[in-house]
Amino acid sequence: MNMTGIDVENVLLCFPHQPDSCPKVQRLAVLQVLMYILMLPTIFMTVFGNLLVIITISHFKQLQSPTNLIILSLALVDCMLGCLVMPFSMVRWVEGCWFMGDMFCKIHSGLDMTLSIVSILHLCLVSIDRYMAICDPLTYRTKMTKKSVAVCITVLWVFSFAFSFGVVLSNVNTQGLESLLILSSCVGNCALIFNRQWGLTAALVAFFIPGTIMSSLYLKIFHVARKQAKLISDRVVVMTLSETKSYSSEQRERKAAKTLGIVMGIFLLCWLPFFITTITDPLLGFSTPVDVFDVLVWFGYLNSTCNPLVYGFFYPRFQRAFKLIISKYVLHLSNSSSLTL
Repeated sequence: MNMTGIDVENVLLCFPHQPDSCPKVQRLAVLQVLMYILMLPTIFMTVFGNLLVIITISHFKQLQSPTNLIILSLALVDCMLGCLVMPFSMVRWVEGCWFMGDMFCKIHSGLDMTLSIVSILHLCLVSIDRYMAICDPLTYRTKMTKKSVAVCITVLWVFSFAFSFGVVLSNVNTQGLESLLILSSCVGNCALIFNRQWGLTAALVAFFIPGTIMSSLYLKIFHVARKQAKLISDRVVVMTLSETKSYSSEQRERKAAKTLGIVMGIFLLCWLPFFITTITDPLLGFSTPVDVFDVLVWFGYLNSTCNPLVYGFFYPRFQRAFKLIISKYVLHLSNSSSLTL
């Protein structure tokens, strides 16, 4: 249907001087301000919280265990997501336009996919680390060294980068969708869409396979931890000094496993709706509204916001380290040196 001249004049465009510009999403100014008010603090918390984790682990050698090296890399991923991806996604959603050009759209989409996948895979690696610490403590220290952890982290980064940018730059995710792309092709559009095959593939690689591994390992961890707790309760009265130290160590491991179970629960809550929609949307003729998709994407981003909060609330050593870093380097308190891990 052709527009009249009056209709064309009333349509706001992302780039008014370009005839092939996308129409700009029209929102009430109050709604735009409200969206910025909600998203800007989320970005700040994501960057600041994960930056605090990075500084804390880097500063205190006592925290530089193989497990915390994984958490350090995870915090780096989440901090990069908050710095390099979330601000541009925020503007695109609120303004309804992409102002950065096609090349940066590719880079942004590739980074978004890379950092989201590598963040999820890091959580999976943490669950493997905790499984070995709880269920195979005798060989844990020989298998999970800093060197082996560094190799695993490198593999996760390289795989996520190669997979994500391979998909984005090769356009395999849009094969068979040429007619849909022609209809939605205009200047100011930047959307990463998936056909049925690659929507399922991406969901399996980024969510369902790691999520299944994490769920299985944590169920095993909780089963073993419960058995250990029962055995310890039976002999707690006659424990020697060395057994008491072992008991304290086992308590710490079980508490860490429970905390990481909370991390996994948040992960499932944040990412499950997005990946289910990614799989079902091609089957429904891409009928999911853009705003719904953006809400689900930001729900996934919240996972990166919540991770450092979980460490701060549930790890006493991180709590003390956070207090020391903030009091000494942010508040510049002279008595901050009395705080020790």
